[in-house]
Amino acid sequence: MVACLSLSTLDVLPTRKFHSTNTSIFTSQDALAFLRRCNSFKQLKQIHSKIIRNDLCNHQLIFVKMLRLCSSYGKLDYATLVFQQIKDPSTFTWNLLMRAYIVNGYSNRAILLYNLMICRGVSVDKFTFPFVMKACLACSCVEKAKEVYGFAIKSGFCGDVYLDNVLMDLYLKCGVLDDGLKLFDKMRHRNVVSWTTMIAGLVCNGRVDLAEELFKKMPVKNVVSWTAMINAYARSVKPEKAFELFAEMLRDNVEPNAYTLVGLLVASAELESLKLGGWVHDFAIKKGFEVGVFLGTALIDMYSKCGSLEYARRVFESMESRSVATWNVMITSLGVHGHGIEALALFEEMERMSIKPDAITFMGVLCACLHKNDIEKGRHYFYYMTERYAIKPTTEHYVCLFEMYSSAAKLLDPKSLDFSIL
Repeated sequence: MVACLSLSTLDVLPTRKFHSTNTSIFTSQDALAFLRRCNSFKQLKQIHSKIIRNDLCNHQLIFVKMLRLCSSYGKLDYATLVFQQIKDPSTFTWNLLMRAYIVNGYSNRAILLYNLMICRGVSVDKFTFPFVMKACLACSCVEKAKEVYGFAIKSGFCGDVYLDNVLMDLYLKCGVLDDGLKLFDKMRHRNVVSWTTMIAGLVCNGRVDLAEELFKKMPVKNVVSWTAMINAYARSVKPEKAFELFAEMLRDNVEPNAYTLVGLLVASAELESLKLGGWVHDFAIKKGFEVGVFLGTALIDMYSKCGSLEYARRVFESMESRSVATWNVMITSLGVHGHGIEALALFEEMERMSIKPDAITFMGVLCACLHKNDIEKGRHYFYYMTERYAIKPTTEHYVCLFEMYSSAAKLLDPKSLDFSIL
């Protein structure tokens, strides 16, 4: 019986057997069993073929599972084809495809799907509108978001705090500060997320003064709201206030998280205080925080900016897991501190470990070449960045390269330099 075969068997199953027209041996339960064990897009297509041949195309649960698998594999065109085969898809299924588009970076498609949903008279629910709002945020479509919000109100979702929070977040992240403030003032109900979203949004828009006033008025504060304000101070002209607020947070018996400590590390770097940064590191160890990717990267950056490359190296070498950002910070730190050879060697190690560099990585590499006064290496890595990784140079890359040429021109005959790359 086909249903008793393992998924590995599906890969080698002869087509004539897999596509048998005997529908009695392949039920909806069999299809769901195979889909639960599916671990590749190839297998998914084989199972889909079997579903079609056994006339299971109207089974909603099967196609919901298929849509989720398509999304996890990033196969959105195939997900669309699967969706089109469903007869009268439920609101849940529409929402699921919309979410798949957003998660995989196809927010424009999500908005178009919503438009189609409304045109066909499909009932919406409390999950539909936040999904569309998130798609509008990704596309910076403020006017579309307002239209969607208006329709949500007409559909009976007036006063939905979650929907209000999503729209307020969109306004603030798109720089429409006045609309965000008006919405916050008009909200019938506010939760801690509403207050925290508003505070974080004000900070992002450079209004730390308003954020501070709002923070003081918060009826209930949690670790997220405390951390948002600490990060605001850390990046302001008064980074020392981040530590003052942290002390107040501890007195209020609120336990910090890794994001809180990162904010304090940013403040330490701004103050160029190795003592404060070291205290934060000790605090993290005493409290049992794991020095993972996020916290570890912030520690490397702090130690480097506070002048201790040795400690930055120790943290980097002790980390079991590293992100591209971790490698970028360490490469840049080495270059800035005059260790260009080590910086380039670290870049080569990064490639050997199959970690794909980005534009920031190459900025660090070019800076290392600049500090070494090695224009040939700089030219090599500039071409390497564009040809090997297809990374489009930014203004910063060109400025770094120009500085290399300017430096070289002081030492060499300007006629011997090739400026064509600029």
